[in-house]
Parts: sequence; structure tokens; C-alpha cells
Amino acid sequence: MIADDIEGYLAQHQDKTLLRFITCGSVDDGKSTLIGRLLYDSKMVFEDQLAALEADSRRVGTQGQELDFALLVDGLSAEREQGITIDVAYRFFATQRRKFIVADTPGHEQYTRNMVTGASTADCAVILIDARKGVLKQTRRHSYLVHLLGIRNIVLAVNKMDLVDYTEDRFDEIVADYGKFAADIGIADFTAIPISGFRGDNITAAPSDNTPWYRGASLIEHLEEVQVSAAEAAERPFRMPMQWVNRPNLDFRGFSGLIASGSIAPGDTVRIVPSGKTSTVKSIATFDGDLDSAQAGQSVTLVLDDEVDCSRGDVIAAADDPPESSDQFEATIVWMGEEALKPGRGYWLKIGTQTVTASVQEPKYEIDVNTLDHLAAKTLQLNAIGVAELRTEQPITFEAYEDSKALGGFILIDKVTNATVGAGMLHFSLRRAQNVHWQPTTITREEHAGMKNQQPRVLWFTGLSGSGKSTIANAVEQRLNLMNRHTFLLDGDNVRHGLNRDLGFTEADRIENIRRVGEVAKLMTDAGLIVLTAFISPFRAERRMVREMIADAEFIEIFVDTPLEVAEQRDVKGLYRKAREGNLKNFTGIDSPYEPPEEPEIRVNTVEMSVEEAADAIIAAILPLK
Repeated sequence: MIADDIEGYLAQHQDKTLLRFITCGSVDDGKSTLIGRLLYDSKMVFEDQLAALEADSRRVGTQGQELDFALLVDGLSAEREQGITIDVAYRFFATQRRKFIVADTPGHEQYTRNMVTGASTADCAVILIDARKGVLKQTRRHSYLVHLLGIRNIVLAVNKMDLVDYTEDRFDEIVADYGKFAADIGIADFTAIPISGFRGDNITAAPSDNTPWYRGASLIEHLEEVQVSAAEAAERPFRMPMQWVNRPNLDFRGFSGLIASGSIAPGDTVRIVPSGKTSTVKSIATFDGDLDSAQAGQSVTLVLDDEVDCSRGDVIAAADDPPESSDQFEATIVWMGEEALKPGRGYWLKIGTQTVTASVQEPKYEIDVNTLDHLAAKTLQLNAIGVAELRTEQPITFEAYEDSKALGGFILIDKVTNATVGAGMLHFSLRRAQNVHWQPTTITREEHAGMKNQQPRVLWFTGLSGSGKSTIANAVEQRLNLMNRHTFLLDGDNVRHGLNRDLGFTEADRIENIRRVGEVAKLMTDAGLIVLTAFISPFRAERRMVREMIADAEFIEIFVDTPLEVAEQRDVKGLYRKAREGNLKNFTGIDSPYEPPEEPEIRVNTVEMSVEEAADAIIAAILPLK
């Protein structure tokens, strides 16, 4: 019987369109209460939930027979105890005309990143305002983020009208105040509705007798008419980010993915981006059989006439209107990491089905969402929003975020923790990226190495200041020279006299210092050299970044393992003493961290062995050299 009921319910709703929307605004504006009311009025509350709601409402002190609808949504115990929303809560409900998924997003500024998560997939935003308080700081912040994330369907729900006696003048005052701010941030249009989430005024289809001066649609009537993004996406050129090659047997080969925009039919000509190869669609396969056509929002497998090279991360697009590819961009970034942005550090960037290494440059500015001022910034802290240049390790296929969320929105992932630390929107590619191309050369890196009769390598010496890196690296190079090997030693102090003379010793400058040295070392390996580098290089992320620049098996990390107290006793340059006295800031081991290698290829302990013994041990470990 239950199975029949579920099957009937699904059949009843399967052909309805789906609208995703969020509720946002300041703390205690009534977001959770509104959603609870929507669930209750749409008969989406089961009997056991209703009984629990009645009990919880009595426990928290709701007067009389009134129900506290917020308790239907605030599921976390911390939320119930504090009376606020912390996480994003997703709820489903349906009316006779449409299905809905609503995200109840936190109002506290410290949970802005959670609000961005909820807004990233929404087609509509319901911004609540407490009629008693009017437009607040967080109202402006959320409105800016909603507009930034490309949500163009905005409802201004002036809530708690019952607490201001349903006064039309108060409603008009709030709408006028919000309208001025909305115009400043580029919100061209919004729909204002006076409501009471607690009493149910103007939420369901029936107009409220308490607001005879309001003649517009109720909230649910308006939401039933909002155009969903899938309909807009269907009008754009065809785009399908490739997820995987479908090859169940030798007789079938197709390319599977979710259509991000446009439509496709057998016989249409498509282009594989970034390779530029073209082909014709032979058929559109699905689990239920072949289709005559497919459009945005459908997951399909395209079978092409030709055996083209196409893999995950590529984009199958309309042949006459393909997207761009580039490796340098301007982007707006919302920083979500507890640890601040490290300009120049390599992060994983995921956009569509593409994953590449990317680095964010020092922000051009941070945005004060309350005043819209552009503030000078060296980095971005938690919940900060800024505009910066972005560089990817290889070209990616993209479109501006305002044209395509699928190919314009991205996330940044910390390579060490795998935590999502940022979300962003691409604006455009930088012109200089379009003007710079790889120039083919005749002599290959293999031929350069062959002429020198050696395999290129990077011997990366890392350790504390005073550990003996430079001394040991110099001894190793002398031995390699006696073996007729072609080498070059890059020393930390020496490169700061020229190549990196413009850099200081802040964390950001240290990252850029290592990035530049890594690029130089890569060029030298392309020339066939064995490169020795002696740098503190205190951060694992940057050492990993250089390793990823170098060809497989050519990067050898050598940890010169010297305890801090031993290195400080040596203090040949007097740097530790200056750091202890406070005259030298950001010194590794004192007021700046050193992250020792976890699995270096070679480890030498300078307490237990001499310079000569360490050099001999390194030479023995890297043999044979060809």
C-alpha cells in the first residue's frame, strides 16, 4: 500500500517543472519560519513530524495553539538551542503547478560561505526583511552575493507585517530603501511582497484580508511563475562538458555528459574544445533508448560519426559557435577557507568537468559589500570577496559566468587538505593570454639531454637556514663536475641579488620566490642540465608545485635534516640572533613555519654526518645518472 502511494505521488509530480530557490537575509528575519509554513501549507508534513512540531513548540514556549514552523527546518541541535540557522537546509515541496527545492541559508555573516553554497544552484532568491528593522547590513551583503552569483529572479519578502499592524506606509518605506541599494549594485528588478510567515499572510494562494492595499500575487503564486534557468539555457549555443567515455563493448563508443546549454539532434555538427576537431552527431543514446533531440538539463551519451579524441574535461559544443580557451583570467572570488588566500600558491581549480592547477595573484581589490567600496588587499580572509587575476597551469575551456554558470563558475581546492577554500566567477580572459602562444622549436629536450649524455634532474635541497643546504649542494656539484656532468646551482641568496631582488620574506613573497625558481629550474632541465637548488622553501605546497612542473622522476627532494637548535647554534650569518631580538621578521623557524618533507627521496642528517659524507650519500642515491 505504501509503495503504491509513493508510486502515485511520484507519477503525480514527475512532469512538473522544478524551481530551486533560496531564502536569505539577516539573522531572525524569519527564513526558517517561512519555509516551515510553506511545507505545512503544501501538506508536506507527516503526522509524526506534526506531533513532534507541536511538542517542540510547547517546549520552546510558543503561546497558545500556535506552531513554531522554524522548528521544521532548523534540524541541527545547535540551531535549535541558539534559535538560528547555521548550515544550509534543503527542503522539497510541491504545489499543483510546480515542484520546489528550497535552501534555507544562514543569516550570520560568519556563515556567508554556507549562503554562497545554497545560492550556487538557485534560480530565484527570496530575500527576507524584518518589517520592524528594515534593510540591514546582512540584507545588503546577501543581496550583493545573490546578484554576484547570477540570480536575476529576486523576491523582496517584507516579513513580520503582523508586528507593524500591516501598515502600508512601512512596507512602502522599506521597498523604497531597498530599491535604492538594489539599483546601486545592478539589480534591475525585484518583486516586493508583504508577508507574515508566522500568521501565513500572502504566502499561499489566498490573498490576506490584513493587506487590502496589496493587489499583487502571493509568494507561492509568484514562485509558480518564475522562469527556471534550464529554459534560459536551452536558448543558448550547445555546450556539453564531457564526463566520461562510454565504451561498454567494442561495438559502441559514446561521450557522456550533462547538457549545460542549447539543444542537439542527430545530424548536427559539433566541435571538440579545446582540440578544435569537428564531427557529426550520429545518435543520442540514453538508458531508455535513443532520442530524436536533447536539450539543456538532460544527461545523454552522444555517438559521433568520427573516431575523434575526446575525454573528460573536454567540451562538446556547437561547431559554429564554440566557447573560448585560455589560461589567464580576471575573476571574482569568495574566499571560504579558514586560512587566508596565499597569492601565487597552487590550488586545484574545478570548472565543469575540468580540474587543473591554478594560482591566484594578489587581489586587485576587496569589495566592501555594505558600501561597495574597493579596498586595497594583499590577500582574502574567510568570507571576503575580491577581484583578482587567475592563472591556470594549462588552458581551460570557459565562458563568462554571466553567460554560463557551468563554464564560468569554479571552486578552488587546497591540495593538501582537499578542502574547498574558494568559489569564483570568471569575468573574461586576459588579452595578454590571447597574444602569447607556444612557439615550436626544432631541438627537443631529449636531444638537449642526449648531447650532454645525461638525464636532466632537479636536486631540490630544502631545510632550515644554517642546515648546510648550500654547502652540501656545492659539494655535490663538485663531484658531478668531476664526473663530466653538466650542472647549474641555484642558491637562495644568489637569486635574490637578481631574479628575485624585488621580493621580500612575507609568506606571499616566499611563494613567488619558489615559483620563479621552479620555472627557471624547469627551463634548465629542458636544456638537459642537472639543476641543484638550495632554498629553505618552507612550505610543502610550493615544493609540490615545483615537483608538478618537472617531468616524472626528474625531481628529487633532498631534506637536509638539521634540528632548529643545531642550526641556530651555527648561525653563521647572525640571522637567528636578529630574529630572536625582533629585528628580522618572518624568519623561518622563529616566527614563520617550516614544513619538513613527509616523504623526501633523500634525507641527510648533518648532525650524524659530515658535508663530504652527505655529498657522497647523495651521489650514491642518484646513480646511475643516465
